[in-house]
Amino acid sequence: MKSEDTPFEGGPMDGRVLPVLLGITGHPPKTYRIPVPDPQGGPPTVVVYRRVPRKQGARPGLTQSWKYEYAPEGEPSRRLNWPWSKPDAKPDTTPDTTPDATPPGKPHDPDE
Repeated sequence: MKSEDTPFEGGPMDGRVLPVLLGITGHPPKTYRIPVPDPQGGPPTVVVYRRVPRKQGARPGLTQSWKYEYAPEGEPSRRLNWPWSKPDAKPDTTPDTTPDATPPGKPHDPDE
């Protein structure tokens, strides 16, 4: 597999350059997680870095190289976003002010 020497900025890896494996698209992963061992022998702490462009290519929008920046908040929670998925249902907390049971947006039939 192909790898690329990628610099890290911020956090415990600041100033280091590591060889990072590239994906099938030729880019390193969007996030890089590094387990840092605990000095007292406890469970390791996972440090998260996010991929950002290092320098722009000859044409705008094309990135030739990448670097990783420290993300102190960690990795954001992600949910699969399929095209056919419905958005999350949020409870409606607004009081119903309609005088009758006609759904809003539908005309009221006076013959009923």
